Amino acid sequence: MPNAPQELHLDRERAGSFGSVAEHYDRYRLTYPRELIDDLAGPRPVKVLDVGCGTGKAATALAERGLCVLGVEVDERMAQVARAHGLEVQVAAFETWDPAGRTFDLVTCGDAWHWIDPSRGTAKAAEVLNVGGTIARFWTATVLSEDVSAAFDPIYRRYAPEVTQVWRPAENAQRVHPSSDDPFEQSSAFSSVELRTYQWERSFRGEDWVGLVTTISDHQRLGAERLTPLVQALRTTIEELGGTIRAHHKTRVLLAQRV
Repeated sequence: MPNAPQELHLDRERAGSFGSVAEHYDRYRLTYPRELIDDLAGPRPVKVLDVGCGTGKAATALAERGLCVLGVEVDERMAQVARAHGLEVQVAAFETWDPAGRTFDLVTCGDAWHWIDPSRGTAKAAEVLNVGGTIARFWTATVLSEDVSAAFDPIYRRYAPEVTQVWRPAENAQRVHPSSDDPFEQSSAFSSVELRTYQWERSFRGEDWVGLVTTISDHQRLGAERLTPLVQALRTTIEELGGTIRAHHKTRVLLAQRV
């Protein structure tokens, strides 16, 4: 889980901060690597439940593989954008969502499981997964070079000292990994958790970088009065660095099979 305390799911104000920027989120948030989607899709069509589907970043990619995908999303504004991509989405918190007897071969959750109650979410996943089915929880970590992070340091010290630059190499060192206190590890309904990692790189122009970071919940919580000068300073710094910055991405996936 990406530098998130176990109780982060209780911060409903922060969890609900994405809907106000749903279109922006859909435009700038990263998609997932093709290799991950290929591995999840597997050799045969399956029924997929995408938990916390947001605007459909993972669900759309899976649907394009010919899979039957249903999204569950807590925010109606995010769900509306996902539906515009042709997805079926039901608005509910996953923990209290009624599957109406439906079961699935694959449950996915991209960059969202930290907003879900761990124990209740595990129990719900066990309820809706067919025996032999898989749950895949995944998060993407973005890492910038120390030089770029150092160039951003004075900006954050001035405008948002409480915001952690999660793209620093040191901040990413302790990210997603199997843990003995993971309810999936403790549940008799699931096999041991397996970790897979997918890596790729991308260059960002100033507009694209600030577009991405302004979809992060701790940036959203700053409010427009503080966020505007922050992103202006980031744009200026990126221009001074040559107009683009290079980022290394790691998508880490925690897989568990229903037994």
